[in-house]
Amino acid sequence: MFERNRIETPSTKRDKAVAVELALDDGRVLKGKFFVTKSRHVYEELNGGGSFLDFEPYEGPRELISKACLRSVRIAEIPKTASLAARTANSDFDPHSVLDVQRGAPLEEIREAFHRLSKLYHPDRYATTDLPEEVAGYIDAMSRRVNAAFSALEKPAQKVREINRAKTEPIYQRG
Repeated sequence: MFERNRIETPSTKRDKAVAVELALDDGRVLKGKFFVTKSRHVYEELNGGGSFLDFEPYEGPRELISKACLRSVRIAEIPKTASLAARTANSDFDPHSVLDVQRGAPLEEIREAFHRLSKLYHPDRYATTDLPEEVAGYIDAMSRRVNAAFSALEKPAQKVREINRAKTEPIYQRG
């Protein structure tokens, strides 16, 4: 029954999106996100009360799909990306490959690569865009990786500059 004093919009009622493939009675197969209440499991939502599912296809507008016209629902298994800490803790983290510079590249080339990539992956660039969670996570992880790679390559170069500067400065000056 409709309650007049309680209004729930899909954005407030449905907190969790689950990637699914829906097969309908008319033979169509829809791929997209099925929205469920955060406190409920997908199976509870499918078998629970209500006649419609809140569904957003990957291409197209959000819509309500009748449960009566569903033939099958397949939950898509999307692999989770490894966390940044796990990826950088491994020995396979190579700052040169992250910045796409050759080993022994001059600091100026490293700095240019850093600026180019930090502009590309900066979170503020995508702040107003509604991106899928996987893409936003990837951008965030790449931003951190670019910063970590530059930091790893810049510190040794700074030490070399400081040593060279100390060698060129006179030890004693006559005043």
